[in-house]
Amino acid sequence: MKVKVLGTGTSQGVPVIACNCNVCQSTDPNDKRLRTAVLVEHDGVNIVIDAGPDFRQQMLREKVADIDAILITHEHRDHIAGLDDVRSFNFMNHKPVDIYAEERVQKVIQSEFFYSFGDNKYPGVPQINLKNISTEPFNIKGVKIIPIRVFHYKLPVFGFRIGDFAYITDANYISEEEKQKLHGTKYLIINALRKRKHISHFSLAESLELIKELSPKRAYITHISHQMGLHHDINEELPHGISLAYDGLRFEI
Repeated sequence: MKVKVLGTGTSQGVPVIACNCNVCQSTDPNDKRLRTAVLVEHDGVNIVIDAGPDFRQQMLREKVADIDAILITHEHRDHIAGLDDVRSFNFMNHKPVDIYAEERVQKVIQSEFFYSFGDNKYPGVPQINLKNISTEPFNIKGVKIIPIRVFHYKLPVFGFRIGDFAYITDANYISEEEKQKLHGTKYLIINALRKRKHISHFSLAESLELIKELSPKRAYITHISHQMGLHHDINEELPHGISLAYDGLRFEI
């Protein structure tokens, strides 16, 4: 399995272009973050998790020619706004793109991209097949996906486990029952917005505590606000085997 980190940033606390904070003015490319998403390549199947406003740019950067499915964690715009750009894959591969989401999220997608679901569609609109998911495992072309229910304050969100890899974004609570699905994970990507506590995202300390509990071989932090601090400085503070993810990070499992 290959994992490509498409983006590690967030719309939360994104500063205006004139911001003079150290992170915004940093020349380190690891401090330049597109919205959070990943691409998993497993047994010839390409699965993207989330398609935010930077989806097109991320696909071009990684030279992705085809995708078999997009898993949607939740309906916030920074995780679905790029779905309009699946039309490029429709055009190249002459087929719709399967979008896996729970029913509540599907309703938002149908509302936001209403032109893709009408009876008389305009030529060239995104061709989307919505696939319903729940907390039960499911398969995409033979690849087993295990949904993990987490909470983004009071909003139910899905994380996903694929083999020995697990991905959790936009969360600040995971029940003990759902944590059981994460035990044995070798590679974990999990969100931490900043060092200070936040109402709907794990803080860095909270993520580190959960990582310690789950004890993966390797863990990466994603969905990072500029309030976290400089990539290099934060990495120097982190325990062995844990680091901030960065846009373009790749690893094999």
